Amino acid sequence: MTFFDSDIVQNELKEIGFLQERISSTMLSFELMSKEEKLEHIEMLEQLLDRQRVLYARLSLSDDPKAIEMKTRLDKSMQLLGLAPHMKIGDVFQNMTNLIRDSKRQLQDD
Repeated sequence: MTFFDSDIVQNELKEIGFLQERISSTMLSFELMSKEEKLEHIEMLEQLLDRQRVLYARLSLSDDPKAIEMKTRLDKSMQLLGLAPHMKIGDVFQNMTNLIRDSKRQLQDD
């Protein structure tokens, strides 16, 4: 069985896609949301980031050629988006985690 044939990977990809769709469909109306809706939106961002981090870790551990290719494409795309050459995608995940945590804390304190 290949990496992408795994039921676990397939379910994770579906859930990532679902979360991405929900987040992108509500992103433009974020400022108009109630505090509770904003917290729910931020929590979806947390879930998405967690799932992406786990998928990336699985890609990193796999010896399946298609998984290796996808990981390579993700790494290259980070460089194209302006990630400094010395930074790794793990740094991006950590920075996003910090940003989401801080945003959530600030919203809860208001």
